[in-house]
Amino acid sequence: MEAIPRQQQSAAPATFTAFARFALCGGGVGIAAGFAVAALASWIPWVLANALITVVSTLLATELHARFTFGTGGRATWRQHGQSAGSAAAAYVVTCVAMFALPHMVEAPGAVLEQAVYLSASALAGVARFVVLRLVVFARNRSVAAVTARPAHAVVAARDLVPADAAELCRAA
Repeated sequence: MEAIPRQQQSAAPATFTAFARFALCGGGVGIAAGFAVAALASWIPWVLANALITVVSTLLATELHARFTFGTGGRATWRQHGQSAGSAAAAYVVTCVAMFALPHMVEAPGAVLEQAVYLSASALAGVARFVVLRLVVFARNRSVAAVTARPAHAVVAARDLVPADAAELCRAA
């Protein structure tokens, strides 16, 4: 079995691999964001705390996704940050709706329930974000890398392409 060059491995990770990386990077940032929102909401209104943490966590997660999750290996472009911010805005709406609906469904929700609802809404929004990031935001980078990279099985030595004798060479011409 031939080894696949490192550049090719990072060019277009399989969906499962990309999702695992997305869950690790985005989930880690999301969990940290959940605690940060809870802490910050004790000083400022929850909606503002969620907005601030969403902006910071989106910038951080987009960089992580550009570098590790979707195989670009480099920093995210401004276009990617903008598109990622659009999907994060949708995630922000989902978390806000979930948190505003909670007191209407449970009379006095505790901190643990609030955290569970917030993280569940974030996870749901995260799956949708994965699809958008993979198919839209980082899709061009993958397709360009896939076109420029040669498949591992197509690597052929130059000596294999040259005919062994003059008769074969004339026939090839």
